[in-house]
Amino acid sequence: MNQTQSFSIKANVELKFTNSYTRDISYESFLPEFAKLQTKRSKVKMDKKDKSLIFFLESTDITAFRASINDIIGLGKIIQGVLEITTK
Repeated sequence: MNQTQSFSIKANVELKFTNSYTRDISYESFLPEFAKLQTKRSKVKMDKKDKSLIFFLESTDITAFRASINDIIGLGKIIQGVLEITTK
């Protein structure tokens, strides 16, 4: 899209954890990758609230939005895999 875009896409994604300790570890683990989510076409903010990680997304086009969502889903899969291994 050009600079005179006619819309933007916004969404919030919340990952809920059973405790704030696991949330904090997940937050710290994701910080090194977080800078990669910031592009000209998509901005992502991450916040901790209660036992959740909340991602705030704003993209200028659907392709950039999808890429950001896929990155968050990837993070969720990694967290889920680690939790499955460590709780066995």
